[in-house]
Amino acid sequence: MIPIIILAGGLATRLYPVTHTIAKSMIKIAGKPFIAYQLELLKSKGLDNVIICAGKHGEQIQEFIKNGEEYGLEVKYSFDGKILLGTGGAIKKALNFIENEFFIMYGDSYLDIDFQAIFKYFQSYNKLGLMTVHKNDNLWDKSNVIFKDGKLLKYNKKEYSPEMNYIDYGLGVLNKKSFDFFQNQNNFDLSELYMKLLEKEELIGYEVFDRFYEIGSFEGIKETEIFLKNKLV
Repeated sequence: MIPIIILAGGLATRLYPVTHTIAKSMIKIAGKPFIAYQLELLKSKGLDNVIICAGKHGEQIQEFIKNGEEYGLEVKYSFDGKILLGTGGAIKKALNFIENEFFIMYGDSYLDIDFQAIFKYFQSYNKLGLMTVHKNDNLWDKSNVIFKDGKLLKYNKKEYSPEMNYIDYGLGVLNKKSFDFFQNQNNFDLSELYMKLLEKEELIGYEVFDRFYEIGSFEGIKETEIFLKNKLV
């Protein structure tokens, strides 16, 4: 299976003061750090090659997960350094671990979906990127995607329109070549890359029907904890 990059380098300002001293991925959910659930999920889905893009307090993640052997995984780390690179820049810095295609997901998301089916769908198109989308209707977060008849028509995290009733679900597939559009930039957001790929007709959409869970907010933490406790029963 292809590698997966986990973006775990954000400042997590919505969770202050908790994240003043710990990485968001290390927040305990039902007794253990959230990233442990993520890695267990990835292993169960057939993924075993993980690259963690880390930023503030990232050393805590590395000290806890180490090389991933405990989870049956191979885990590597790419650190932003003194200057935060943005989600796109962080991925670009980690590309030395990547040969061709790879999954990308956020360090605060729990996505219990069929990764292999998504990758097969991506392989059936000769495109540089795939974005998973979910019909959200502004329920879990602000909708930012227009997706009709199986086609991704528009994506924008800053300029919303009434036609946007889907949301970026949080899992993507990218070809390493997609970063050729940002050869001269080292600090940028993943959303900028997605928008560029869409503009170049190099981005396809894949609809996911189950909701996502996240720990990016205190409300999200509560919902995720309930979900994971029930899942473990």
